[in-house]
Parts: sequence; C-alpha cells; structure tokens
Amino acid sequence: MPEPSTAAGAPESGTGATSPRSLAEALRARDDAALSALLHSRPDLLNPVPGDVTQLATRAGTRASVVRALERLDRFTLQTAEALAVAPDPCPYPVLEGLLTGGEDERARAALPRALATLRDQALVWGDEDRLRLVRTARELLAPSAQRPSPTGLGPTVAEATAGMSPTRVQEIVAAAGLPGTHDPVSAVTALTALFTDPERMSALLDEAPAEAHQVLGRLVWGPPYGEVTPNPAPPVRWLRDRGLLLPATARTVVLPREVALHLRGGLAHRDTSPVAPPVPVHREHRPQLVDANAAGQALAALATVEELVKSWEHTGPPVLRAGGLSVRDLKRAAAGLDTTEASAAFWIELAYAAGLLASDGEADERYAPTPAFDDWRELPPAERWSVLAAAWLPATRTAGLVGEQDAKARTLSALGPELDRSAAPEVRRRVLELLADLPEGASPDTEAVLERLAWERPVRTASDLRARLAGWTLSEAEVLGVTGRGALSGPGRALLEHRDPAPLLAPLLPEPVDHVLLQADLTAVAPGPLRRPLGDTLAVLADVESKGGATVYRFTPGSVRRALDAGHAAADLHAFLKEHSRTPVPQPLAYLIDDVARRHGHLRVGAASSYVRCDDDAMLGEILADKRSAGLGLRRLAPTVLAARAEPTALLEGLRAMGYAPAAESGTGDVLVARADAHRTPARSAPVPVPDGPPVPDATLLGAAVRAIRAGDLAATAVRKDPGPAAGVPGELPRTSAAETLATVQAAALTGSAVWIGYVNADGAASQRVIAPVRVEGGFVTGYDHTADEVRTYALHRVTGVAELAEDHL
Repeated sequence: MPEPSTAAGAPESGTGATSPRSLAEALRARDDAALSALLHSRPDLLNPVPGDVTQLATRAGTRASVVRALERLDRFTLQTAEALAVAPDPCPYPVLEGLLTGGEDERARAALPRALATLRDQALVWGDEDRLRLVRTARELLAPSAQRPSPTGLGPTVAEATAGMSPTRVQEIVAAAGLPGTHDPVSAVTALTALFTDPERMSALLDEAPAEAHQVLGRLVWGPPYGEVTPNPAPPVRWLRDRGLLLPATARTVVLPREVALHLRGGLAHRDTSPVAPPVPVHREHRPQLVDANAAGQALAALATVEELVKSWEHTGPPVLRAGGLSVRDLKRAAAGLDTTEASAAFWIELAYAAGLLASDGEADERYAPTPAFDDWRELPPAERWSVLAAAWLPATRTAGLVGEQDAKARTLSALGPELDRSAAPEVRRRVLELLADLPEGASPDTEAVLERLAWERPVRTASDLRARLAGWTLSEAEVLGVTGRGALSGPGRALLEHRDPAPLLAPLLPEPVDHVLLQADLTAVAPGPLRRPLGDTLAVLADVESKGGATVYRFTPGSVRRALDAGHAAADLHAFLKEHSRTPVPQPLAYLIDDVARRHGHLRVGAASSYVRCDDDAMLGEILADKRSAGLGLRRLAPTVLAARAEPTALLEGLRAMGYAPAAESGTGDVLVARADAHRTPARSAPVPVPDGPPVPDATLLGAAVRAIRAGDLAATAVRKDPGPAAGVPGELPRTSAAETLATVQAAALTGSAVWIGYVNADGAASQRVIAPVRVEGGFVTGYDHTADEVRTYALHRVTGVAELAEDHL
C-alpha cells in the first residue's frame, strides 16, 4: 500500500466512491447473518427491537452501549480502537497500521486484520479500508482531553491545543519555528502542523534544540503529555514553548502536541502493543487419575461440610439481620462449628444458599433454616448431591469472597446479605475453567499466568481488580469443591464445564458408604468411611464429631447421649443400635455412660406455667432451690413435687442442664416431648436467581425475528415514494394526509392491486411505517398484505396518519 500523506489528527479531504457515508448505510449493507451476529454480541441493542436500520445505528452509537462494547474487547483490539481515536478521521488503513506497528512489528501487522474485523463486527468501526471511521461516541471516550488523558499517552493536536490562543501568539510561534508568516491563524496552524508532520524538517528543528530540551521531551513523549511550568521557565522549556513544541494548556501547564509526540515515538500510538494473547503454560503435571482421586476426596468433604452446616441450623438457626444477611457473630459461630475460617464458612453458607438448601423462614422473628429441598437433596446419591452443588456454584453471581469488606457507604458486607451479587462472576468462573480445560489432562497452570490472560482479554476492567480477585477466588473455590484436583481440572469438572452431567464420572471415584463403626474404650467411635444414611443420622445425634478426614472420629459424651434420649431413643434402643453396627464389642465405659444418663434423664419434668419443674423426688427439688446457680431462673416451690419458674421452658431446660441435671420437656398432658431433627423447615423456597451481566444473550429464534423486523421497518422507511409532494411530509417522517385523501388512496390501491406507504399509530401510541397492498377497504378498516411484516393484516383507518404511493416497480 502507498504511504499516506495525511497527518495524524488532520481531516482527510478525499472521498471514497464506494465507501458508506454513515454507520446506518454500513449496517444496511450487511447480510442477515452479519446483522444477527451483531445483535448476538451486543444484546442491549435489542431492547426494544429497533424499528429499522437507522434506529439500530443510532442505538449502537449511544454512550452506554458503546461503553459495554468496549469493555468486551481484548487488549489489542482495544489498542486498535485507541489508535483510531487519535488518527485522522477518516483514517486510511496504512496510517492505522503505522500507528500500531511503526513499520517493524510483524506480529501487530498480522493481528491487525483480526482486530479491525472485530471492531467492524461490533459496529464500532465502519467504512472501507481507505476511509476507516471510529464511531463518534467511541472516539469521544478514547480520544485524549485535558480532563481524561488518552490510554495512548498522546495529547491534543496542534489545532486543538492552539484553539484558544491569540492570533499574535500563533504568529510568534510560527516565526520562531522558522516558518514564513501568514495572514490568518488558521493557515498558521496548518503550516505548523505540516512542519511537525514532516520527518525531515522536524528532525532538523530538533537538532537545534538544547540537550536539556530533549530530556524534557523524553519525560513527556510516552505520557502523560502534560507538565507544570513556572511563570519564568528554564531556558530549555522556553526554547520548546517558543517554537510550539510545547503549547500552553493552562496558566501553569504545557502540553506536548500529538504530532510532535508521534514524531518522537517513530509514529507509534502505543509504547507496547499486545497483538497476541499471553499463553497459559503448564506449571505442574500430574497423572489424571491422581487429579480425579484428589478432586473426589474434596467433593466428599464438601458434601459433609454442607450437610453439617445446614443441619446445625435445623433447630434454632441464626437470625436475619434487619438489613438482611448474617451477623458477624453468627458467621464466627458457624466457622467454629465447621472448624474452618470465616472466609471458608462464608463460601459454604453462600453455596448452600445458591443451591436452595437454606433460606430465611419468613417468620416475624425471621431466622435462617433448611428448606424442604434439603431433605430431598440428602436422599440423593453422593455424586448427584455434588452435581447439585457444582451446578449452583458455576452460574452464581453471589460472591462469598466479598464478605467482611465494606461497600461504598462503609457498611460491612455480610454473608447472605443483599449486596454480594457481582454480575461478572459467572463469566469469570467459566473462563477460568475454560483456560484449565485447554491444558492437557492432569496439568495445572500458574495463577499469575491465568490472571495475565484474563487481563488481556478484558483490559478495560483492570482499573478495578475485581476481575482478578474473582479469578483467584474461582481457583480456590474450585479446589475445595472438587471441580479441580491439585490445581488441574478434574474429569467431573470438565463435564460440568461442557454442560454434561458430572455424576456418572464422579460416582466411581467415591468410596462406597459403610454400614459399621469401630467402638473404642476411650468413648470414641471410628467410621472407616462415609456412613450410610440411617447409621450416619443416628450416630450424629448420639455422638459429637471430633475429627474428620479419611476416617471420621465420633466422641460420646453425657450431652450427646442426652441429645439422643431427647430425640426419643430409649437406653435399650441405643445399646441395640451400637451392638448392631459396631465391628468391635461395645466398651463397658460406653454402656455405663448410656445407662447413667438414661437413669437421670426425665427425672425432672419441665412444662409451661410460665414454666414449671416437676419431680417425684422432693429432695432433688430442694437441692435445686438451694443451688445459687438457680437464682436467675426465678424458682419457687408450689408443691412438694412442683417448682414454678419465671423463665421460659426453653431457658429453664438450658439452665438446669447447665447445672448438671438432665431434665426432659413435657407436653400439656404430661407426655415427654421428643425433639425431632427435622422439626423446623422453611416454606418451599426457590434458589436465588443470578443477576445477569446486562441483557440476556438472545436465542436464534429471537435473533431471526428481530432481523426480519428491522429489515421490514427499513423497507418501509426507505421505500421510494411516487412524487410525495408536501402532503407526504419530510423524508423519514410519517406521511400526513387528510382522512378523505387517505381513504381515496387506499381504495384506489385496492382496485389496482398496487402497494402504498402508510404511517400508522397503534393503540399504545407507537408510530411505525408500513408498506401494504390493500385488498379490502370497509367498515373503517383496510385489510391487505403487509410487505414489512410479510403477512396479511388489518389496520384501522382512523389510526393511519397518511398515505403515499410508491414508485412504479419498486416492489
């Protein structure tokens, strides 16, 4: 291609014979597939569906839509747009290539066609290669200004920087630069621009500059181009300012003109370009079988953790804060119960919430509790239970990593709170897993390489580190959940990413549930693997979990045995249960513990008076009254075997148990109340819906309908009218005719079988243009074939604003 003579920043006067004159014309020239691809990549353009191509082009140039489109460009494509923003408008392809390659960068030269094609597909650039134009809004966003320096580091052009300068001062600069004087400031600025864009004359001028002046230019050349000066600047700065190599921006700042900076840069718009995505190399390699085994172990631990968490909220779940969410104290309590950190507990809580396993109960004293879906989930096989959790995690917008941080109003973000949704989270999670999937099986990447790749793919958002933080959280969450193992994507994780059911891949990797435990003399039981459901549920009531891992250790305590008795188990039942499921004999200390607690259990009875204590042993009641620890319960004797209390029954039960007794609650009829594990469930709740990142991506059906509607509206808007005259109104507006003229024209068209152009306002007040071929006019309605909708329709004549005939043979 020949080298262009147009200076960067100066408008080109030539015209292209075949180049479209507007973005609308460029879009109109696209085929349906290209138009559909644009609407698919920029779904915000479909809300609502544009009436024609002109409306589509207008909407594609709005600030909000352009900002969203720029956010989805990769680094080199964005650098291409940034170069166009400081290039001539329109810009020939060779000029753009020079701004990005400097004539030497072959990788940038090879990548430029792809980047330019992406900008065209996104309707951010239009025009032929000799007249490339960046959409005006994108140019305004990316071009340099005093308030917002360009990402290229370039400043304003000479013409822009001298816009407010006096004509006398401009002539002084022209003279100091060795140029002949002119008769007006416009020609003076043109002459100065020509000097700065002429490599030979510019080099000769800079050869005369003092050495210190080159140092000043070196500090400004790659940006920012602004520098502060004193009222009496140093000689090197004065030399540059007198010759226009530095121009005043304000009373105390100067700016390096764009043409000067481009000469000093060798014509480059950027110091460094990134035409190729940074690779994500293999950091470590493992056997795929080892990765899957490690991931399966993590998956099994995840199931146990979620189940333990939700079950711990079955009886008295934590209260919901007034502003929504979980208090810091309750989060710490949950972390202590799971024996993990608060950040990890927040993740498991949010995961259970995203899967619909827990929610708020909606009562007056609102608390969190398991949902009915939790009971259904527990009945599923382990692999399917994990699939539910993983399928909820991948598209979730709730971000547990933000818990504990502060929002813009300095309020702490709480777990299950309303401010944790981040719409970018699902896209980042999926992209991180896709990068892992691109590696060989069993290979794990370096975290920094993943972050660098994501920053290249979405550079606009790197001003905020949220995207990088989301990627880091994704890698850690995927590991503890079992989507990855040892940093590599597991087989079930790969299936999850590919929208396949991971359960069949995970099931063979999980150990079979066992139906026995090993009782030991130190009041512990060892479960050599995951326990089958009835055994695990009963043992969880009868004993406390002491340690987890490949084998779970349970410890029997007086409190845990009492808990089993409260749940309705008799001592004989507990003995039989242990004997049946233990591969070792029941130790004598354990049998004694059960009998001792059972002997004392229920000896005291607590009911509601406000509350009362009933016991056949009046000596024991006297002992309770004499105990100083019972003072806070407000006890007094009503009868030899009955004590009344001011405390509520629940508080009275807890107080007596803290004193070492084993009371049982009783009903109004005197029967012992049995505490069931599933006593409290929320009403049926659905899982939270992820917050979308902008409008949803349209499907093929919607895209096809939208393209047809746009084409139809464009047909009506651009139809050639037959000598419309003043009655038809201004081109582009609805035709205006009287009711009599409208009726006569459509009747004539019905008789001749010709098509007409009408303006129509529907019952909602929405105006549109239609091309119809009337076939019947009666009863105040016209029925005909609507070319724009490609079907027969009926229109009310009183809603037709006007009618105009079409040019012959137009349709």
